[in-house]
Amino acid sequence: MPKKYHIETVVTPPRFYPVGKYAVTEFREDCVGSCRNCVKKNCVYDVFKDNYEHWATIDEPEFLYLCQSCFRCVQECTRGIFSRVINPEYRELGDDYWRADIIHTTWYQAHTGRIPVSGAGYRGPFVGKGFDSMWTDMSEIVRPTRDGIHGREYINTSIELSRRVTQLEFAEDMSLLTDCPPILEVPIPVLFQQPDFGILGDGVLLSMVEASHELGTMMFIRPEDYSSTLLTYSDNLIPRLTKNNYHDYSDLISSSRMVELAYGPGIENEFGNLRKIRPDLCIAVGIPLNSEAASLALRLAQTEVDTLHFYADSHGNELDATEPRFLKEIIREVHLELVENSIRPKLNLVFSGGIALAEHMAKAIICGADAVAVDIPPLLALECRLCDRCMKGKSCPVELENVSPEWGKRRILNLMGAWRNQLIEVMGAMGIREARRLRGEVGRSLWFEDLERESFGPIFGERKVKGPV
Repeated sequence: MPKKYHIETVVTPPRFYPVGKYAVTEFREDCVGSCRNCVKKNCVYDVFKDNYEHWATIDEPEFLYLCQSCFRCVQECTRGIFSRVINPEYRELGDDYWRADIIHTTWYQAHTGRIPVSGAGYRGPFVGKGFDSMWTDMSEIVRPTRDGIHGREYINTSIELSRRVTQLEFAEDMSLLTDCPPILEVPIPVLFQQPDFGILGDGVLLSMVEASHELGTMMFIRPEDYSSTLLTYSDNLIPRLTKNNYHDYSDLISSSRMVELAYGPGIENEFGNLRKIRPDLCIAVGIPLNSEAASLALRLAQTEVDTLHFYADSHGNELDATEPRFLKEIIREVHLELVENSIRPKLNLVFSGGIALAEHMAKAIICGADAVAVDIPPLLALECRLCDRCMKGKSCPVELENVSPEWGKRRILNLMGAWRNQLIEVMGAMGIREARRLRGEVGRSLWFEDLERESFGPIFGERKVKGPV
């Protein structure tokens, strides 16, 4: 068996004390102060041990970052002095899509590199909007050897970004006549993307670039943000160019394995000129994820493009629409358009916008994506709170401008290690051993809309408001 690809994770504590979900209040006047087995010392998650100076006199309440709400401290205190509440600052994190629980989960994974487990179990709604109305089939979970983390089987998460030959031709002497393009493979179906907001100092960008280099994946970046330091990682960078400015970056193109051109009419006429600069160059086209995405994908698939990169908004919604569809519906539409025209295996589809959790990555691939590109999750790994202060010209509460590249790289590696482990567990529970095999496998998923229509449609008719409410 070949050596397994592995992402090394190292516990990397935050620089600033994070906003915890839970708080514990104490009636300290009732504490005897001499319990040999104080519940604080025996916390199974070491919340009080890691949480600054809990033995000193501090203000009430204590906001606990790592608390998993198991209630052990509340139940086992012999004096009954503990009470658990929700931190009001936690409620103010993020927005209606990038919810506080998503931010908190990302912080935990960047800190520990582990898959998050709640001591109180899941207490959320059964179904929600977007990816929360889709479930994965875990019917093979009864087979422990399918577990790629602890079991014997090898589960491959690598994907290609280069185009593929769908038919080979041989001469009479069995020599290959088909001109096969070079293969560009990355070991995980996640690419990084330079965020459009935030304090993107050298430390933030270098953290993301060094992490992409160590992971073996790629990162989309604006050409004007290259520096002499970043140029040393050019093999892992994808400059985002246009057909009007790529002539000014010939040196950058020659040092890159892949470039992206923003879509525009006649963009396919520039592919030959790009490959004159570097013959083995892989070319991606950046396309807005709107109502024309499927038709554009079909037309560009007839050209020599390698990858199509579709951009949704930060909440995963369709662009330029009065009633925008969510990412999973459009991924499915684009994928099926290429499948129905028998051209899907030739090229790759990458989608960005609204990919917030590891499960979103897996579900996007099930819908038909080859890979996803993320920008906000790496920022969250660096302690970003999505407070929008930087958008208003105010100071950053976690001083992103002072991020150390080594610390930032480790946090992002931890996050990606946890994401990949979750992908492997999903694939193992499905009995799938290749991420490429997962692509478009909607038969291994359950969709709320379909289940509701099949179960209750004959009784109540069609729902007037689409999706769960």
